[in-house]
Amino acid sequence: MTGADGIRHWDRGERILWRYRDNGSRHVHICRPVTVVQDTDDLLAVWMAPGTECVKPVLADGTPVHHEPLATRYTAPRATARAHWEGTGVLKLARPGEPWSIWLFWDDGWQFRSWYVNLEEPRLRWAGGIDSEDHFLDISVYPDRSWLWRDEDEFAEAQRVGLLDTGKALRVREAGSAAVEMIKKWGAPFSAGWEDWRPDPRWSVPELPEGWDRAPEPAKVRTR
Repeated sequence: MTGADGIRHWDRGERILWRYRDNGSRHVHICRPVTVVQDTDDLLAVWMAPGTECVKPVLADGTPVHHEPLATRYTAPRATARAHWEGTGVLKLARPGEPWSIWLFWDDGWQFRSWYVNLEEPRLRWAGGIDSEDHFLDISVYPDRSWLWRDEDEFAEAQRVGLLDTGKALRVREAGSAAVEMIKKWGAPFSAGWEDWRPDPRWSVPELPEGWDRAPEPAKVRTR
C-alpha cells in the first residue's frame, strides 16, 4: 500500500526492524525485529513478540549496562550482544514526526499494566524498518490516568557527559511537556482501546536477520 506521501506502507504481518542508533553516531546499538500491526499515514503499530532475539548494548566485558554506576554508565567502553526479549511482548505505536513512541505492556494473562512514552528522535523510515535515537527521558502512564517521569537521573547524566547539549536537552524537555499535555487530555492512543488488542495467533516470532546493523536503504517510493 502506498501512502499519501508516496512512500510504500508495510502490510499487516510484515517483519521489519525497530532500531536505535548510539547517541551522536550512526552506529546501531539496539535492534528489535517486529511484526507490523498497522501502517498508515497516521500511525505505525508493531508487535515485539515474547522471546524475540534482539541486539542490545552491554559493557565491553558483556556486563549489563544498568549494572554500571551511573557516574560511568555512559563513558565506560561498550559492545553489543544478542539476547532474547524476556517477559510478555510489547506493542509499539508511533506517529510520523512525533518525538516519542508509545509502548504498551501487559503482565501474564494479558493483564494490562501500563503505557510507556519513550522520548526519542522522530523516526527515520527506510526500506527495512525505522531508525531513531533514544533521548533517555521517559514517562510511565497507568490505567487510572496517573503518570510519572522515568530516568531523570540518566537524562541528567547524559547531559553531564556531553551526549545531549543544552539545546537538545531543552528540546527533549519540551517534547516531554507536550507528551504530558497529551496524557492529560487522554486522547489517542490512550483512549483508543489498544490495551484490548491481541496479536494474530498465526504470527511466528521474527528472526534477527544477518545485516541487522546495515546502513538504511532508502524507503521505496511511488513511481509515476
